[in-house]
Amino acid sequence: MEHKLALVTGASAGIGAALARVYASHGYDVALTARRADRLEALATEISGRFGVEALTLAADLEDPKAPQVMLDHLAAKGRHVDALINNAGYGLTGTYSDTRWQDQAKFIQVLLTAPSELAHKVLPGMLERRFGRIINVASLAGLVPGSEGYTLYGAVKSFMIKFSQSLHLETRGSGVHVSALCPGFTYSEFHDVTGTRDQVHQITPDWLWMGAEDVAVAGYEAAEANHPVRVPGTQNKAIAAIAKLVPDDLAMALMGGQSRKFRKI
Repeated sequence: MEHKLALVTGASAGIGAALARVYASHGYDVALTARRADRLEALATEISGRFGVEALTLAADLEDPKAPQVMLDHLAAKGRHVDALINNAGYGLTGTYSDTRWQDQAKFIQVLLTAPSELAHKVLPGMLERRFGRIINVASLAGLVPGSEGYTLYGAVKSFMIKFSQSLHLETRGSGVHVSALCPGFTYSEFHDVTGTRDQVHQITPDWLWMGAEDVAVAGYEAAEANHPVRVPGTQNKAIAAIAKLVPDDLAMALMGGQSRKFRKI
């Protein structure tokens, strides 16, 4: 019997790789996509050997506006459709807004906002027709707190993904399609390696604020199965999200302003 298929973007490391393993452990075949083909092949070999499922690899760069359709066409050519979409691909763009090039900001929007929105739009009709589907949009705790100084569009895009997920969740009620936004906080992954801020961030954040990618991934899978529109994993992150709702805006902005520069690349 053909297994259901989970398409995972940004699957080469971190939360994406962990989500791929979690879905494979529950009997899903996985389609792994990211830019680094060697990482994908290694993960595919691990997953297929460990869980006995099919692991497809799709080396692609979501900066290319054509990438989402190319990926889905590739799967269709193999006779496969997407039963679970995990929109995980992302990164942080350092610097203040005026210090960065618009070309880099435009690529950021393409990868973190446009591509996941397009993928969801393209796979949703089939999910609704089959009356089964799972969509996880990996957002961030940053989407639930005031915007920071630096990483200017990051919190804004993650806030969009949360609201987007909530709307899709309401639109798909009773259809068999579950939509969830996963909002992790500090997570052990390659995110801060890419931005060049790992040492800086670890020096100013206590160990208790951090979670492992595997724990975040399990929380995301469970949220999608339970059809929770928003899941903030970890007690510490839940507390931060709750406080952010209760603190007056002016005070919250002042607190964020006092902390933002500590997390910027100097």
